[in-house]
Order: sequence, then structure tokens, then C-alpha cells
Amino acid sequence: MRGAVLHAPGDVRVEDRDDPRIEAPTDAIIKLSATCVCGSDLWPYRGIQEVTGPSPMGHEYVGIVEEVGSAVTGVRKGQFVVGSFWASDNTCEICRAGYQSGCVHRVPMGALGSQAEYLRVPLADGTLVATPEVPDKSLIPSYLAASDVLGTGWFAAVAAEAGPGKTVAVVGDGAVGLLAVLAAKQLGAERIIAMSRHESRQKLASRFGATDIVAERGDEGIARIKEMTGGLGAHSVVEAVGTQESMMQAIRSTRAGGHVGYVGVTHDVSLPGMEMFFSLVHLHGGPAPVRRFLPHLMGLIGDRTIDPGLVFDLELPLEQAAEGYRAMDERRAIKTLLTL
Repeated sequence: MRGAVLHAPGDVRVEDRDDPRIEAPTDAIIKLSATCVCGSDLWPYRGIQEVTGPSPMGHEYVGIVEEVGSAVTGVRKGQFVVGSFWASDNTCEICRAGYQSGCVHRVPMGALGSQAEYLRVPLADGTLVATPEVPDKSLIPSYLAASDVLGTGWFAAVAAEAGPGKTVAVVGDGAVGLLAVLAAKQLGAERIIAMSRHESRQKLASRFGATDIVAERGDEGIARIKEMTGGLGAHSVVEAVGTQESMMQAIRSTRAGGHVGYVGVTHDVSLPGMEMFFSLVHLHGGPAPVRRFLPHLMGLIGDRTIDPGLVFDLELPLEQAAEGYRAMDERRAIKTLLTL
């Protein structure tokens, strides 16, 4: 099969890879209907995360079940399925508490590389969720978004306790941040502030439900949020970048007693202990337990209540994956959809 492989920073190639096969009775093989490039894929692409050799890329996926192992009973050949970027059994104590990304048997799907024609999904019964029928092609981008960025944005908003009567600020205008705006809207937030300096992203944030746009960053952005909230800060803040600046901007934009939901993959972030002690801010986040939210989100997509697929503003065939990476790296695209 063909698949994207990162050989070194900036060097993505689509090349022949071995076809996946059933390796355990709990596995499933799916034929990808679509895949995509994630903002977190840019960390190794930029050399910020170490690249130790040729690595298959991708962890977001939707497709048709081709084959299942002998122990799989929850999905069957021919079904259209969505899965999370962590494979999980969905039965362990951690999964039952709603944190499937911390499953005691979890498998990182990024190690298997979903930017390809086919994919092996371990722990298929716990990981994959099927739609009632094979969906219309127009829904595939939104179902693909549910595999990661929608579920991650939703988790961030839930972790920040977005809801009725709340002012929510979102730090980060990538796909996750934009979909955190959508999530905050669906969760009933009264005011949603999107922090963005890019016109196209501002427009999409507004379409997803943002009531206000703040273009300032850092101390200026914090001061602007405080000014807009009577000097107190937002009730709920989403951090969707993963840098020191974005984390501190999120924490300092939150009122005492407020909540920060952080889902940006952190790199070299350190928190000042004394400031945190006196901030009285709740912090909750990490790798999103997307599987917890998948059935609900897929229902909202299926009945067209939400359209998270709008975050895909560049569509390319899999063979042009390298251009998809370049476009996102250069901020010419929010998120690249790869067709097969």
C-alpha cells in the first residue's frame, strides 16, 4: 500500500509500505476513506520533536472495515467506522471513568501511521464506532474531524467547564482551537472569545459560534480579556497550542476559581509554582479521551447539527501529502484533508 513516511525534519515522502494484517484477534483492518495532517504532526516535521528514522505518519482516520480478528464482535466487514488516535479497550477501570486515552492497554495510533491506504486498528471493539450506514460523502470530512480535532476541542471545552452563563476564551486558532469554539457553543456558553490574528480563521471561529475576536497576544491579549470581563478574566479558557506563551496566556486570562482546559501538545512548558498557588485556577487536560465523546459527536454530525469538517481548507490526494505538510507549516492551510 501507499503511505506517508517522515524521514527527517521537512522530509515527508509517500512510498510503498507493507499492507497491514491481523496480528491479534482483537484487531481490525480498515480501508481508509480519508485521512489528514494534524497540527501535532508538525512538531516532528519541524524538528522540534526528535525524528529517529523513517516513521509512518498520521493518527486520524475513518474508513470501511475490511477484516476483523476472531475476537471482534462490535464491528463487522463493510461498516463505516471512526476511531480515536489512541486505541483503547474501553473496558478497563480508567476507560470506564471516561479517560480512554489513559487506558491501561492503550496503543498510540500514530505509531501505525494512518496517512495510508489501509490501517490496522488494535482493540477494535473498544476503539471503533460505526455509523448506522455508510454515510454520504459530504459527511466524511466531519467524521474525520471527530477522530481527533473535534473530540480534542470538545474535551478542552469540557475540561474548562464551558457551559451556560460562562465566558469562554480560546487560545489558539488551529483546528483544535476552532473546534473548541464550536464545542463551547454547543455546550451553551454565553460568550465565546476566539484569540486569533488571522482573518480566515477569525471568520470560521465566528461561524462556529465565537461572539468576540481578540487579535492581541501575550500580555496585551491577557489585558484585553481582563478588560472584556470586568477585570476578572474568563470563567473558562482553552489552551490549544502547547507553548510556554500560550499556556501562561491561558492561565493569566482565567479568573480566580476558573478553569483551564489544556490540550496543546506541550513542548518546554514550565509552570511558576508561586504564581499557580495564588492564581486559584483549575488546570485539567492532556491527551483527549476522544472515545468518550465519539458516539455523541457522531450523532451530531450524522443529523447535521454541526459541521466540523469546515476546518479542512485544503484537500489533496494522499500522494501529495508533502504539500499538505508544507501548507500547514507555512500557515497557508488550517488543516489538510488527504483523499484516497
